Amino acid sequence: MKSDELGKLGLGTRAVHAGQAPDPTTGAVMTPIYQTSTYAQSAPGVHQGHEYARVTNPTRTALEENLAALESAKYGICFSSGVAATDAVVRCLRPGDHILASNDLYGGTYRLMRQVFGPFGIESDFVDMSNLSVVKAAIKPNTKLIWIETPTNPLVRVVDLKALCDIAHAAGAVAAVDNTFASPILQRPLEWGADLVVHSTTKYLGGHSDVIGGVVCTNSTDWDDKLRFLIKSSGAVPGPMDCFLTLRGTKTLQIRMQRHCSNAQAVAEYLETHPKIGQVFYPGLPSFAGHELAKRQMDGFGGMVSFLLKNDNIQDATTVMSSTKVFTLAESLGGVESLMNHPATMTHASIPAEERKAAGLTDTLIRLSVGIEDVEDLIADLDQALALV
Repeated sequence: MKSDELGKLGLGTRAVHAGQAPDPTTGAVMTPIYQTSTYAQSAPGVHQGHEYARVTNPTRTALEENLAALESAKYGICFSSGVAATDAVVRCLRPGDHILASNDLYGGTYRLMRQVFGPFGIESDFVDMSNLSVVKAAIKPNTKLIWIETPTNPLVRVVDLKALCDIAHAAGAVAAVDNTFASPILQRPLEWGADLVVHSTTKYLGGHSDVIGGVVCTNSTDWDDKLRFLIKSSGAVPGPMDCFLTLRGTKTLQIRMQRHCSNAQAVAEYLETHPKIGQVFYPGLPSFAGHELAKRQMDGFGGMVSFLLKNDNIQDATTVMSSTKVFTLAESLGGVESLMNHPATMTHASIPAEERKAAGLTDTLIRLSVGIEDVEDLIADLDQALALV
């Protein structure tokens, strides 16, 4: 199906068909796993579009076209992980450049910007991006990249995509959005003015906790050229089996996200009324600070819920996290199974404690990735765990 035809179709149809057609050799409906490192050439420099598998692979190309179609993008560039995708974007900066990023973001992104690129002379500052005045005040003459998460990780704050993209462009900076928490089913940042959209495809796009990957989507030919040069030169590429598994995941992305959202809404409403819960963070709750913005900006509120116990101590939080039977205590998110995470010691441990606390990420915060199980079982599991404190 041609790209102009795909653009007229719904997201669910694009998820199933974009980038994929029956194999011309065999008629196979599913995209084959092209498990090859090199390709035959009929003469020096004369080939069928592929030279070497670090540069391109037909299975990867199908995935890139699929993800680009979902994000309303011209280009999708796939990487071996979400961190590798972020790394490639930041490596397009130069010593002396400045990054302005959210202070509530994935800990691996903080670690990469501060501990990996900091020593090479790339500055980074982290601010509350829900406060546009704070963002404007933090911009420097050398700010080249504004890195946005919404909903944020782990406090699921919702920030104004259009306003932040406008601020970035007024400053001559690139606006990049980590869209992992939302997925393109719920939010497409390029449509709000972003230059780049980044995903850990490990999460909702793959959806089954069995493959690692990342992608950058963009409408910029210049960025496509730069990122493909880095792929060719540095080699942080996903293997064909990884791409095949992620393509399998995107086929059910729309229906999975519907269930993630409905389950998370029910879990959040249950937690908000529980006498042992102090605070619930979920964009679908009318009491949540970003609720109205989320209604305008998103097509659903997502599957991520964070909360604090009313008795805010680490012993009780540990008891809850160690006592669930359906929720699994583990890192990551976005799979069909429900996961429980302790950001302070797991996904965000690389952020210094004082910075975590200043951003509102306390040591007792619990983050849920709500899966697609029967919601009654999820609520009963949380109920029995909370009864122990």
